[in-house]
Amino acid sequence: MFKIEFGEDGNIVCAGRLDAAQTRVAEAFLDSVSEPAVMDCSGLEYISSAGLGALLKTQKRLMAVGGGLKLVKVNNHVGDIFKYAGFDRIFEIEAAEG
Repeated sequence: MFKIEFGEDGNIVCAGRLDAAQTRVAEAFLDSVSEPAVMDCSGLEYISSAGLGALLKTQKRLMAVGGGLKLVKVNNHVGDIFKYAGFDRIFEIEAAEG
């Protein structure tokens, strides 16, 4: 299961598994984001290459208008996926504490 929404603090909050079956849900939500944003990844358990593509598409669009997507509270597993994909050179990423 995958869930993406705005949290009470205005940040994007995602949770669950962002795989190919959930990419359309993520893209539909992220397409509505039009300014720099922070994505809380504390509940993100897994992300596939399709999910990475959705984030990259959003990052490119936001950077073209002077913004970007910051990924925060990233756990070690998802952080490794981001690092292997080279996302640490494209996104500002903050690891989860602890």
